[in-house]
This record gives sequence, C-alpha cells and structure tokens, in this order.
Amino acid sequence: MAALAEEQTEVAVKLEPEGPPTLLPPQAGDGAGEGSGGTTNNGPNGGGGNVAASSSTGGDGGTPKLTVAVSTAAPAGAAPVPAAAPEAGAPHDRQTLLAVLQFLRQSNLREAEEALRREARLLEEAVAGTGAPGEVDSVGAEVASALLSRVTASAPGPAAPDPPGTGASGVTAVSGSASGPAAPGKVGSVAVEDQPDVSAVLSAYSQQGDPTMYEEYYSGLKHFIECSLDCHRAELSQLFYPLFVHMYLELVYNQHENEAKSFFEKFHGDQECYYQDDLRVLSSLTKKEHMKGNETMLDFRTSKFVLRISRDSYQLLKRHLQEKQNNQIWNIVQEHLYIDIFDGMPRSKQQIDAMVGSLAGEAKREANKSKVFFGLLKEPEIEVPLDDEDEEGENEEGKPKKKKPKKDSIGSKSKKQDPNAPPQNRIPLPELKDSDKLDKIMNMKETTKRVRLGPDCLPSICFYTFLNAYQGLTAVDVTDDSSLIAGGFADSTVRVWSVTPKKLRSVKQASDLSLIDKESDDVLERIMDEKTASELKILYGHSGPVYGASFSPDRNYLLSSSEDGTVRLWSLQTFTCLVGYKGHNYPVWDTQFSPYGYYFVSGGHDRVARLWATDHYQPLRIFAGHLADVNCTRFHPNSNYVATGSADRTVRLWDVLNGNCVRIFTGHKGPIHSLTFSPSGRFLATGATDGRVLLWDIGHGLMVGELKGHTDTVCSLRFSRDGEILASGSMDNTVRLWDAIKAFEDLETDDFTTATGHINLPENSQELLLGTYMTKSTPVVHLHFTRRNLVLAAGAYSPQ
Repeated sequence: MAALAEEQTEVAVKLEPEGPPTLLPPQAGDGAGEGSGGTTNNGPNGGGGNVAASSSTGGDGGTPKLTVAVSTAAPAGAAPVPAAAPEAGAPHDRQTLLAVLQFLRQSNLREAEEALRREARLLEEAVAGTGAPGEVDSVGAEVASALLSRVTASAPGPAAPDPPGTGASGVTAVSGSASGPAAPGKVGSVAVEDQPDVSAVLSAYSQQGDPTMYEEYYSGLKHFIECSLDCHRAELSQLFYPLFVHMYLELVYNQHENEAKSFFEKFHGDQECYYQDDLRVLSSLTKKEHMKGNETMLDFRTSKFVLRISRDSYQLLKRHLQEKQNNQIWNIVQEHLYIDIFDGMPRSKQQIDAMVGSLAGEAKREANKSKVFFGLLKEPEIEVPLDDEDEEGENEEGKPKKKKPKKDSIGSKSKKQDPNAPPQNRIPLPELKDSDKLDKIMNMKETTKRVRLGPDCLPSICFYTFLNAYQGLTAVDVTDDSSLIAGGFADSTVRVWSVTPKKLRSVKQASDLSLIDKESDDVLERIMDEKTASELKILYGHSGPVYGASFSPDRNYLLSSSEDGTVRLWSLQTFTCLVGYKGHNYPVWDTQFSPYGYYFVSGGHDRVARLWATDHYQPLRIFAGHLADVNCTRFHPNSNYVATGSADRTVRLWDVLNGNCVRIFTGHKGPIHSLTFSPSGRFLATGATDGRVLLWDIGHGLMVGELKGHTDTVCSLRFSRDGEILASGSMDNTVRLWDAIKAFEDLETDDFTTATGHINLPENSQELLLGTYMTKSTPVVHLHFTRRNLVLAAGAYSPQ
C-alpha cells in the first residue's frame, strides 16, 4: 500500500467509473487480511478525514465521476497537490469546488486558491471524462497539523458494505498501490508529483521534527491518556509502545543520539512487561548504521502496528492531537499504525491484555473473516470383519495406517458428510492402498477398546526418559500406532527405537532379494534381513542439530529437519535417506507429515513455512507473512489447512489450496512452540514461552480459553483421541491434563463478539486443570495419545 507523505493541505481524489466492474487478481501468499485489508485513515480533526483515491485498473472506459475532498486541517509548509477534472455541468461537483475554495480562503492559502480557481475555469470547457492535473504553489502558512494520505488504486467491484470501523469518519482503502501518475489515456489519470520513494523503508523516518520536543510530545500524550476516563484509558494506552518505538527510531535515524538515549531511559520503563525482549533489542540501536539490516527494526518499519480501538476513544485522541497541534505524533499514527476502529463499547484492560502482545499488535478483524472448512472429511467405507483375534498382529509391520478415524467407542460418528467439511476433492489426496485399509481396520478394533476419558477417568501416563542424552535431544515423534519412537539430536543424528518386542530390520541386499519367491503370502516378511534386527537404528546425513521429526502415517517414512537448512526423507525399510529437500536458507525448526501422508510442511528461521509433496523436489506452496521464525507447524485433521506458530507471537492458519492466510491469532506474550488441533477440527490449542495455553475457535476466529498453570515454555500439546482431555508438556518438568469438554462448552460466539473482539475469558484454569504430573528433572518435549488413550510422554533427563 503506497503511503504518500505530504507536508501540505491534502486533496485526495476518488474516481468511480460507471462502466462494468472489474476484479483485482487475488493477492498471492499472504492472503485475507494481509494483502487486501482495508484501512481507516482519518484526519485528526474529525469530520471528513482523509479520503482514499480509488481508480479503475481495467475498466471498459466507463465515464469516471470525480469527487474531491479536502482534509479539515492544513499543515505547515506546502507541496504540490493533485487536482483533477470534474464532469462539466455537474452541480454536485461545483458545490464541492466551492467548499474547497472557501476552505483555502479561510486557511489563508491565497495562491492555492487562485491556482484552483484557474484550474476550475479551464475545467468548465474540458471534455467530460478527461483529467487535467494541476499544481498548487506552496504557501508558508502555520496551520493545524501535517497529514499523510494514502492513495491506493483498486478496481471497483459491486458496491459492498463498509467493514466495521469505517463510516462517516473514514474511508476504506483497498490494497494495490498507485505511487505515480497513471498512464495517459487510462480512465481517471491522476498526477501526483514529488512523492517520496515508497520502496525505501528507512525514508519513513526522514521527517524531521524538533528533537528536543519529542519527550514533551510523548509526556503530553501520556498525561492526556492517564487523565482520560477509565473506559478510554485502557484502549488509548495501547498507543504507548508503538509510539515509543517509532519516536525513538526517528531520533536515532536522524542522528540525535543523545536525545534518543534520554528519551529511551525516561520512558522505556512505562512499557508493558511482555515487550521487554523487544526493548532490549531496541536499546542496542543507538546509531543510524545499526538500523540497517536489523531484522526487528525492519519489521517495525515495514509492517503496520495494528491497534483495535472503539470509535469514541479514537475521536477523543483525534481531538486531543488537533488541539495540541501535535504533528509529530499524528504523523507516526498515520504512517506506522493501523487503527482498526469498531463501533460499540470500549474494551476493558483485561479484554485488551488477552489479545495484545505480538510483534505487530493485534490481527485486523478482516484477517479472520474468511470461511474456513474446519470439518472432517468423510471416512472411506471399510467393513470391519468380526473376529475374536483381538491381539493378533497388533504391532505387525507392513500394515501402514491412515489418520485415526476419529470414531469413539459408541460409534456416534455418522457416515454423513460434515456440513463444515471441505469438498472431498478440494485438494488431491493419495489413494488408500490395501495395506492402509488393513491398518484402518486394526485402528477400528483398537477403538472399541479405547478408554472413555473425563474428569473421573484420567489416562495413565507412560514416560520415556532419554538417559545420558549428551548428544542433546532436540526433537521427538511417535508413530500413530505407538510402535516406534524417533529422536532428533544436536549431534546431527536421527535415532529410531522400536518400543515393542518387534525389532527393527532392514530389507535384504539386492542379490538376496532376487532369490525370494515374490508370489508367496509372506513375501513382506521374507524380504527383511534378520541379521540386521535391533532395537535402535541411527540415521546419519544431516550436518547440524535435528530440530524436527515426523513419521509418515503408514510408518514407511520418517521426516527430519535440521539446522543445516534441509528436510530429509528416510526410508524405514532400508533406514537410508531417500531425498534431501533444499528450500530453506536457514535452520528448519519443524516439519510434519499430513494426516493422509504424501504432503508435508516445514517452517524455519527464514520466517516462512513451505508445503511439500514427497515426490516433488521443490515446495508446492510458500506461506509467507510471519515477522519472525516459524517455530512449529501442524496440519489440520482434514489436511486442507496448515497452522504455524512463530516467534513473532502470532499463530497463522494457511489454506493449502491457494496459500492464503485465513486466520491470524494474537494473544501470546512469547514465541509459540506448540500447536495441536482438536480431533473434531474445530478448535486449536497453542502453547508458548509465556507458559500459557490458549484455545481458539477456528470457525469464528476467536480466542475462547486460556489455561494458566505452567511456569515455563509449553513444548508439547495433544488432545485425547476423542477430544475430552488436553495434555500439555512443559520445560517446567510437568505434564498437565485439562478438561477440554468443559473448556469449550457455552462459548460466546455471537455476532457482536465476533465483530468487536469483546471476549470475556473466564478465570477458570484451576477448575479445568484435572491433574499435574511432575518428572524428577526431565523437561517434557513430546506427548502422544495411543489409540486406546494412554498418554506417552518423552524428554531427556537433565541433571541439575
């Protein structure tokens, strides 16, 4: 979105072609709410505010109507202002012109007034539908405040209602930048001269204010907010942190080092505790040279900090800045903040605290409005043979599995299609092989013996402790049938253990395989080499610590991701590396197979997640949008969506079909390290370094619960097979069990809550906590529910 910084009375142009509507191509990558979010961009003086200019990007030559609006405050200094031609003889446009001229006269901008009069007289004779851009000479008049306009071009589609937060005092600007004059002959050409180069991010800080006044500006705003009514104070206090950061960076960029240091020391203690890590980085930036190449600061400069504020609080702020003529602060608000205005009661401090804390503020409400198909795909019809051989072949290899069918022991899951499920063929999924069907039958048999969990029936927990793991255990995964455990280590090895009496065997050499009768019934047994049988296999290939591991659903493959920037696919038949996927340029923190196999996702230090298919050397999708490392990734049970948790303290949900971001969840106060979907697909649980577990309703895009209890990073989360219990494992050496049924009942998901984000989280963590289980001195790295609802936990013993 092009942001045009002006030092002069602002005239923005809005073109409305009468021809057929044209559609913009969809934004790639970042998706809803990122590439195409609206912005309310109001002037500080109430009333009309700034108007975003929209022009047709490919109309059929419809006659453009042109309206001109002027912001109700004229800033000091003057710059060229775009003017354009109204339709000859349009009385509405004449009235607009008269209003503009009257405003210029009142503001003592004589030369601008005369230039516009000359232009208007020429326009009387101009042919309708052509624009004649004019220039207004500068006048050095001292006036109320400097405003920034955003001129954005978009193709007008059918008239759509304004999103909440826009209305009389704000116009929504649709993305797609128009940073220069339109080509001659195009519908509604507008010339804007002397624009700053919007591609140079640093130039955002080149606006020069009096460095000695910054402390006074900030103190004045702080005093105003602290003295405002309680209902507004909590909302307006959100401004402190982004304004503090940008004012400090402006001082540093303009080489006022002493003033910057004094400003930082005076006000950094006022910021919320969850921004301390960011402030530590900020304090190390004391010279202009430090800012170049610093990732954290690049985030602040390139992404707008999102604040969600009620209209009443916003009008209060606007009036204050107008009265105080506080141009410097208003410039920052306009240039670097996105204020998402909603109608209704201001939010309380508790409601705001629940949602803020991420690197770029809250999510825009538009970001969570897309439809999400969170239902499960219909299970294939498989007849379960009724026999009594319950234990036969329970852990046989060569019987690959597909995703757990989410059927409880009562069989309440009907064969009908879930109304919230995606179409069965929305994304291509692999065909079920005979061995997969066999495994599904085994899974269903296991399900009949599954323990129904609840507050009165808690699961047993089996803990696998990695002793003497001096190689540094960095990742763990367990197969769905709980027969194999894999560990990734800091010495760049991947180790696979069998946790059943059945040992791990490799396939025989090619010369021996040629002697085997391929038609025999037990051919899968015959091809295995008994000489190689062992409980442990070590896989060598990575050249750095292994941070992620994931078994394929059919147990034939294992994925591992490493600090060396690669993801490797290993065969569990030969225990060799089949493919090295090279797409990430930096460490890959996590990888995970799709519940249906074939697809997998990876996320790393390069801030993006990538979707792969096992038979493609290049990624199929790149999910870009996070402002920091992608620490954890997780597939939705229906495989149509991928969730990613990041060090920017947000969770994003991505659509596998088109790569769009369809949900952004903010609320964690530290980097996110664990994710899990409920078996129904409707809810998501996330854990972070802040020790909190947050629960999200994917359909409505809302936070619906907060579980407090852990005192350190939550490394692992899992729902029981039927979704009644949520287990969380942490670096505080505990496993905690939570009542998921109770946490999700009686949810407030009415339209008002969805529209405004007035969420009221009950303080009921203690009621929901069903049990806490301590280890001696072992951080819990991984959790897994077996098909019968036994909890398996894993971690490396760390002597104190």
